Amino acid sequence: MTLEENIFDIPSEHEQNVCGQFDTYLKKIERTIGVTVISRDGRLKLIGNEAQVKAARQVLLELVELSRRGNQITEQNVDYALSLAMEHIEGALLAMDGDTICHTISGKSIKPKTLGQKEYVDAIRKNMIVFGVGPAGTGKTYLAMAMAITAFKANEVERIILTRPAIEAGEKLGFLPGDLQSKVDPYLRPLYDALYQIMGAESFQKNMEKGLIEVAPLAYMRGRTLDNAFIILDEAQNTTQAQMKMFLTRIGFGSKVVVTGDATQKDLAPDVRSGLEVAEKVLAKVEGISFCKLTSRDVVRHPLVQKIVTAYEEYERKSVQRKESHDVKHRKGVRPGTRS
Repeated sequence: MTLEENIFDIPSEHEQNVCGQFDTYLKKIERTIGVTVISRDGRLKLIGNEAQVKAARQVLLELVELSRRGNQITEQNVDYALSLAMEHIEGALLAMDGDTICHTISGKSIKPKTLGQKEYVDAIRKNMIVFGVGPAGTGKTYLAMAMAITAFKANEVERIILTRPAIEAGEKLGFLPGDLQSKVDPYLRPLYDALYQIMGAESFQKNMEKGLIEVAPLAYMRGRTLDNAFIILDEAQNTTQAQMKMFLTRIGFGSKVVVTGDATQKDLAPDVRSGLEVAEKVLAKVEGISFCKLTSRDVVRHPLVQKIVTAYEEYERKSVQRKESHDVKHRKGVRPGTRS
């Protein structure tokens, strides 16, 4: 096998950002692609076969360009650049970086970080109703919130309505003290967190008092018609079939709806079917409604979260296979544990 060498300059002001502390990112590129990377005097030398050198060069050049644009390179950036390079997808990372949705109160830009997130954001722009379904950490709620605030500031909608079912995550909290708002606040806290980060507490409170931003349990949606609003239903896997139908039929003219949920984290009773699951089957072919499936590859939290999600997906896949195998044997009259 013939080894190739490729040398290119890396600007000194971007070297540490691209290479990582103690060359952590370079070592990850070496391990993943199987190429040797030598960093010396502002130059990078790549040694490997043709395919390895080409993939490593693509990753490093894209990371350099991200750094030039003012981004702080993270491990997630490196991991995703590597996965795209291994699939021979070029330019996607830079295209996503150019799609800034809005900025947080501290000036940090909010943008899609994976192809799945980019598809999700584009679907929200194009469709009246979008279902964002995927595991924890894929940015379903946060990106929807950013899109809602952007539409609100651009006067595309008159108000933002955020809702989620008030259901405990496997624990019974009992009766909570305070007035009605105090009782529902714990269930809606994740929505408040995102609003504070993007809008700032003062702006949020001001718009809340004017009724331009409303955060309420799903039960409060019955009987209403929601015109000229950006509506987000979070944790939709915990809705019943009747609740989901009720919510979707509230939508009026000039409104946009995003429904987010993770089918693997239901808190409903075992015999209750999720409204999100039913909606996926009932509305799959309805024009103007888009379903975006995010996966473990779209997780943008700590890299360990991606590994946890992947491990659970594999475990659940094997559990389903074992159950199906058991059911087939049972139908054939073979007792579990015996040879067929």
